[in-house]
Amino acid sequence: MVFSSFFFLFAFLPATLLLYHLAPLTVKNPLSVKNWVLLLCSLAFYFWGEPTFLPIVLICCVVDYLIGSYLAHSIDTGHRRHRLLVVSAGVAFNLALLGYFKYANFFVEQGNRALGLIGLQQLAWSSVVLPIGISFFVFHEISYLVDLYRGNAKPARSLRDYLLYILFFPQLIAGPIIRYHDIAEQLVKRVITSSDCAYGIWRFALGLAKKVLIADQLGAVASHVFDNPTAELPLGFAWIGVLSYSLQIYYDFSGYSDMALGLARMFGFKIIENFDQPYLSRNFNEFWRRWHISLTAFMREYLYVAIGGNRYGRLRTYLNLWIVFLLSGFWHGASWNFLIWGAFHGFFLSLNKLATEQGWPRPPRVVGVATTFLLVSLGWVVFRSETLADAAAILSALFDFSAGAYAMAPAELISNRGAATLVFASVATFISWERFAVFTRQASSDPLVVALRGLLAVLFFCFSLTALAASGFSPFLYFKF
Repeated sequence: MVFSSFFFLFAFLPATLLLYHLAPLTVKNPLSVKNWVLLLCSLAFYFWGEPTFLPIVLICCVVDYLIGSYLAHSIDTGHRRHRLLVVSAGVAFNLALLGYFKYANFFVEQGNRALGLIGLQQLAWSSVVLPIGISFFVFHEISYLVDLYRGNAKPARSLRDYLLYILFFPQLIAGPIIRYHDIAEQLVKRVITSSDCAYGIWRFALGLAKKVLIADQLGAVASHVFDNPTAELPLGFAWIGVLSYSLQIYYDFSGYSDMALGLARMFGFKIIENFDQPYLSRNFNEFWRRWHISLTAFMREYLYVAIGGNRYGRLRTYLNLWIVFLLSGFWHGASWNFLIWGAFHGFFLSLNKLATEQGWPRPPRVVGVATTFLLVSLGWVVFRSETLADAAAILSALFDFSAGAYAMAPAELISNRGAATLVFASVATFISWERFAVFTRQASSDPLVVALRGLLAVLFFCFSLTALAASGFSPFLYFKF
């Protein structure tokens, strides 16, 4: 079930909102019934898309909840080394689960290639199916255990509340990655106001429009290039394909994040922003402060700091940055493409850090933004391509200045609608919306703001429905990660 499907929009979401807001507040535990409603609806949401894996998720959650209970109750009385052993075992358990389902196929494939090269019999193997959302709920489980070990948050009040943290349907499939200490109090106490609900509807409609009206249109253009990378492709249209994908992945993923944030706000939860106009960044360091903010925060807090951060000298700091982004790339997918993409970003982050330490002059903002966007877009070529050979073919086309590179491309490569969407998205992406943040990113009780948001939300919703009816099913890009 995806947020942009008719069943979700006209059946699941209205029913869930109705049941939630009709659920009574109790005296002893005010949100008890409402949390039960949200949990049961979240279980139904996941069961709809992944029924066979749901029992495994629940078993893992029970195991982690019990480990967390020990960590919470032993913080003052338990032996530090014993607690470290327990939390390490819990984290290893979750990483083993992720490793099996996400990386077993990759490692067996590489092993069989090595065996074939030396003439030995290859291993018999049935491919493991990747469960939807496994990367995100494993990271949430790790956050819970580590936060309790560090004493940064109180344990979940009950197994129900813990399951709600893990399985809360707005963020279950593709994030944002919500650190437990950022939401622990909201599981127990939250206030739902009419302005929050109105703001949630606005953000949801904005995200739906980003996904359906922009990302899906650009995806059709990008697919012509990335799905046929070895075909003769003129230089100009190769760049159009790469630009289309750079904008598609931004509008698709930020659209999902807007929808998740809006849905959460409808139920009284306030979760962090996940994007802040990343293509306005003038270096890679700034880019990762603006792109997939929740992943950056998670990697910094639970990995970079854990392996030493910047506490052991310059070379160790650079090494730690590389490790973090190699693993970040591998987290996105089990292939050499993602590892190289992670190393690519790790290199430029290290270079940026070196430049800062050495006091190298900063280029003008326009130059920095243009250069960073160009390099990030080249990285997306490796990220999007199915194989390294495909990526090499597209990169070659981007810099092929021979006479044949300027030939006309087939007319079906980009339609008038696709071209108009590409121009609009390019302009909108490189306009700073910071001055309009009060309108776009904050709940408001101002009648004028509420009325204007409401009008835009209706327009976005109607246009999106029209596009959905014409195009059909289109999953979010990050569902496969």
